[in-house]
Amino acid sequence: MPELGIADTVGILRQPGVRPRGSSAGLGWERLYVSSQEELSYRADFEPAPTHLVILHLSGPVAVRRGRGATTRSRKIPAGGLFLQPAGRTLSVELGGRLDTVHAYLADQALRDANDGRPVELSEELGTTDPLAEQLVLALDGAVRRWEPSARTYVDHLTGMLAAQLVRCHATRPAEPPPVRSGLSKRQLSAVRDLMQERLAEPLPIADLAAAASLSRSQFTRQFRASTGQSPHQYLLGLRLEQACRLLRTGPTPIGQVAADCGFSHQEHLTRVMRARLGTTPAAVRRAA
Repeated sequence: MPELGIADTVGILRQPGVRPRGSSAGLGWERLYVSSQEELSYRADFEPAPTHLVILHLSGPVAVRRGRGATTRSRKIPAGGLFLQPAGRTLSVELGGRLDTVHAYLADQALRDANDGRPVELSEELGTTDPLAEQLVLALDGAVRRWEPSARTYVDHLTGMLAAQLVRCHATRPAEPPPVRSGLSKRQLSAVRDLMQERLAEPLPIADLAAAASLSRSQFTRQFRASTGQSPHQYLLGLRLEQACRLLRTGPTPIGQVAADCGFSHQEHLTRVMRARLGTTPAAVRRAA
C-alpha cells in the first residue's frame, strides 16, 4: 500500500497562506498523513477527499466558518479545539485569522479496522473538544518531528488509537461495543512473539503482527493487550532491550552496533530507552558483566 501524502488531503495544505513546518511525507505511513503548519486567513471551497481530516488548533481563539447558505456555522475556536471533516464530502471553510495547526488525515480503512470492518460515518464538527484525541494528535506530531524508523510500531499504535477514538466519540451513530474476548491463543501469541524476535532489527508495522495472528489490526491490538498487559510497541521495545542487554553482557560488539542490531535507531536511542526502563546505561551493563 503506498504511503498517504498531500495528494490524499482535502486541499487546505495547498493554500498559498499555508507555511509548512513538518510532515510525515517520505516516512512510509500508509494509513495516516500528519502535517504541522502556520495558516493565514483564507476562504475556499474544496472537493471531497478520500481521507478523514482532524485539525487540532494549537493557537487561538480564531474565528472559523464552515458551510454555505443555510448550512453555515461559525465559531471562535480556542487552542485545543478540533475541526473534523469526514472523507468523501465537499468542504466550504473560511479562516478568520492566523492559526497554528496540526492536521491528521486518516485513511477510511483505519476507521473501518477500528470498527471491526464496518463502515464509519464521522460527524462534521467545528471547535469540539476531545482531550484524548488532542493528545494523540500531539503525540503523532511529536513522532514526525523526532522520527526514528524503530518507532513504526508506536506510530501504528497511535493511529489505531486515534481511529478508535473517532469511531467511539465522533461518529454519526455510536459504535457498537466490540465483543468481549479473552486475548490471543497460545499459538497466536507464540507466532507474534516469533515474528518480533525474527525482525527485532527492523521497523515492524502492526499490520504484519496482526497478520501473524490472523486478526484485523484493531482486534489484534485489543487481544494482545488482554494477553500481555502491554501494547505491541511496549512489548517489542522490551524484547529489543532484553536482546541488547544480552549482547552487551556476552560479547565485544560496539554499543552502536548493538543498538542497530536490536532495532534502535542509534546508540543514543538505546541509551535513552535503557535509562528510562532499567535505570542504567549500555556502558554500565557492559562494565557490570
